Amino acid sequence: MRTLLIAAALAAGAVPFVAHAAGAMEVLRPWSRPAVAGTNGVGYMVLANHGRKADALEKVESPLAARVEMQARSMAGGVMSMKAQAKVPIPAGGETTFGPGAYHLMFIGLTKTLKPGDQAPATLSFASGAKVSVRFRVSDGVGPPPIELNLWADPL
Repeated sequence: MRTLLIAAALAAGAVPFVAHAAGAMEVLRPWSRPAVAGTNGVGYMVLANHGRKADALEKVESPLAARVEMQARSMAGGVMSMKAQAKVPIPAGGETTFGPGAYHLMFIGLTKTLKPGDQAPATLSFASGAKVSVRFRVSDGVGPPPIELNLWADPL
């Protein structure tokens, strides 16, 4: 039975390694890369809006950074650039992805070194008034941390 549950969850792609929610907003798969104190870190995630109205991420704060910026990457004339965003839209019933080569969070002026396995706390504030506390799991730097299944064992 346990094997069937794991296989079904993985096949559906519906097993986030961490999910946090407030109201209609849900944060899926928050992760970060290793970074040294005094430098900048990065935050990736998927924001899912289960509501009937569009929303927007307006502010992010973390006790581990002097400030957090929402940024978008773009390519023009073969040159990659990053630009701070005042807000990032999340469509009604849709998702917005923060990932490599897309929107991302910059944890500017880290007060602590982030090592694989650490968690970087942050609070996300949305235009709707929703606030979500989230912890970005630090990966080994290659990609997101592996999915963790928190399934209990069935008695046999």
